[in-house]
Amino acid sequence: MEVNQHSQMATHHDDHAHHGHDHHHEHEESNNFFAKYIFSTDHKMISKQFLITAIFMAFLAMAMSLIFRLQLAWPDTKFPFLEDIIGRWGKDGKLDPGFYLALVTLHGTIMVFFVLTGGLSGTFSNLLIPLQVGARDMASGFLNALSYWFFFVSTVIMCASIFIESGPASAGWTVYPPLSALPQAIPGSGLGMTLWLISMALFIASSLLGGINYITTVLNLRTKGMSMTKLPLTIWAFFITAILGVLSFPVLLAAALLLIFDRSFGTSFYLSDIFIDGAPLDYSGGSPILFQHLFWFLGHPEVYIVLLPALGLASEVISVNARKPIFGYKAMIGSMLVIAFLSFIVWGHHMFVTGMNPFLGSVFVFTTLLVAIPSAVKVFNYLTTLWKGNIQFTPQMMFAMGLVSTFISGGLTGIILGDSTLDINVHDTYFVVAHFHIVMGSSAIFGMFAGVYHWFPRMYGRMMNQKLGYIHFWLTIFGVYGVFFPMHFLGLGGVPRRYYSNTAYEAFGSFVDINVIITAAAFIGGLAQLIFAFNFFYSIWKGKKAVQNPWKSNTLEWTAPVEHLHGNWPGAIPEVHRWPYDYGKPGAKEDFIPQTVPYAETPESNTPDDLKH
Repeated sequence: MEVNQHSQMATHHDDHAHHGHDHHHEHEESNNFFAKYIFSTDHKMISKQFLITAIFMAFLAMAMSLIFRLQLAWPDTKFPFLEDIIGRWGKDGKLDPGFYLALVTLHGTIMVFFVLTGGLSGTFSNLLIPLQVGARDMASGFLNALSYWFFFVSTVIMCASIFIESGPASAGWTVYPPLSALPQAIPGSGLGMTLWLISMALFIASSLLGGINYITTVLNLRTKGMSMTKLPLTIWAFFITAILGVLSFPVLLAAALLLIFDRSFGTSFYLSDIFIDGAPLDYSGGSPILFQHLFWFLGHPEVYIVLLPALGLASEVISVNARKPIFGYKAMIGSMLVIAFLSFIVWGHHMFVTGMNPFLGSVFVFTTLLVAIPSAVKVFNYLTTLWKGNIQFTPQMMFAMGLVSTFISGGLTGIILGDSTLDINVHDTYFVVAHFHIVMGSSAIFGMFAGVYHWFPRMYGRMMNQKLGYIHFWLTIFGVYGVFFPMHFLGLGGVPRRYYSNTAYEAFGSFVDINVIITAAAFIGGLAQLIFAFNFFYSIWKGKKAVQNPWKSNTLEWTAPVEHLHGNWPGAIPEVHRWPYDYGKPGAKEDFIPQTVPYAETPESNTPDDLKH
C-alpha cells in the first residue's frame, strides 16, 4: 500500500515538475550566457561550477604546500624566485616564518573545506542525486544556486586574505585560541583571521543549503519504483553525508561566532589570564578547551563528510568496472550508517593531551576503535567485489583501487592515534600529518578523481584521454606514498609539525634528508595534477565524443540524453524495477541489466526470491 502511494506521489510530482520545467527550460536554453552558465539553477551546471572552482582552489593549495615544502627540505637555501611569487613574504629568496605558518593554515583550510567538502559533495551530490534517483532537478533550484554562490564568495574572501598587509590567518587550519582570539597576538591574528571567519561562515551557509536540498530530494523526489533499497550506494553516501553536515556544521558556526565575540566585543568565552609582553589583558573565566570541543565536534564528522562521498563513488566505480554485483549491499549501507553515528561520539580523541580525565579518555578510545569495524566491513566488501571479477582497468578503476589502498594503510595508523596512551607520544608530530593525509586527504582525492574520470562523459559528452589518465594515476600514487609514508618515521622520531625549520634543533637536524625525499615526491605529485588539468580542460572541448552509456552501467543517469537539458529526460522519467548492481548475470543478453529493465524481460534466475511466484 505504501509503495503504491509513494509511486503515485512520485508520478504526480513528475507531471507537475515536467510542466514547471518547460518554462524553466526555455529560460535556461536561451542564448543568454549568464542565465545558462553563471546563474543557472540546473543541477548539472551547478555541479560543474563546484568542480571547476574546487580544481582552482586545489591548485592554489598545492602551490602553497610546494612553497613550504621547499623551506622544510632546504631550510638554509635561498630561492630568488620566491620574491617574484610572494613578494615581501619571500624577501631575498627566504620564506618569511610568519607567512610559512599562514601557508600551512590556508593549505589545510582550503583542502579540507573548499576542495574535499565543497568540491566533492558539491560536484557529485549535485550531478548524481537527481539523475540517479530519477528527478527533474533538485528540490529547490534557487537554493541550489544560492549554495554555490555562497561557496564561491567564501572562496573569494579566503583568497583575498592572502593579499592584505598583515597577512592571512596564521593559527593553523584548526584556528585554536588564543592565537585566533587575540587580534594583537601575531600579524596573522589580525584582519586575515577575521576574513577567515567570515569566509567559513559563508561556507557553512553554503553547506547547510546544499545539505537540506540533497536530503529533501532523496526523500521526496525518487521516481516510480525507486525504493530506498534500490538506490545506488553513491546516493546513500551523499544522503548520509548531508545529514552529517546539517547536524554538525552549525556547531562550527557557533564556535566561530563566539570567537568573533571574543575578538571584537570583549567577551571571554575562550580567554582567561592572558598576558602579552608581560602585561595582563582584561579576560577571565573562558577556556580555549571549549573551542576545541566545539571545533572537533564538527571536525570528526567532517572526516566522514569528506570520506563517505568518496567511498560511495568508489562503490559504483568498482562494481561497474569489476562487472560484478557489489558484495554486501545492505552491509555497505549499514556500515555507513554506523560510521555516521560513531563519528559524533569520537571527537575527544583529538584532545587526549588537553588534561582530559583518563576515564573519559578511555571512553573516547573505545568509541574510536569501534569505527574500525564498519570501516573493515567496507574494505572487505570492496575486496570481495574485486575477487574473480572481470576487471576493466580504466583510470577511474585504478583510482578507486588506490582509494581502497590508502583507506587501509591510513586507517591502520588510526589505531595508534585512537589509543590515548600511544597518541600522547606522537601527538602534534608528523605522524598525525601522515595519518590524516593518507586516510582522509588522499582517499578522498582518489575518490574524487575516480568520479571525474567515470562521470566526465555524463557531464560533458566527451571522453578523457585514458593514457594520460594512467600516467596521472601512477605519478599520483607514487607522490602520495612518497610524501606521506616517510612522515610516519619523522613523527616516530618526535619531529613536531608546523615548525619552520628543523635544523634549529640538534635532535631533529638528522631528519632533513627525509624532508628532501618528501619534497621531491611532492613535486612529482604536483606534476601529475598538471597532467590531469590538461586532460580535463582539453577533453571538455577536444575529447573524443562519448556514447550515451560508455561504461555499460545500470544506473539511471546513463538513460538521460547527454546534451544540456534542464529537466534531464525529454519525456517521462524512467520507471525503476531492480537494484543498480545487476552485472555478470547468467542468461542475460549482455553482462549488465539496467535498473529500468522489468524482471519479466530477464531469465527467472535473475529475479530475487521475494519476487518469484
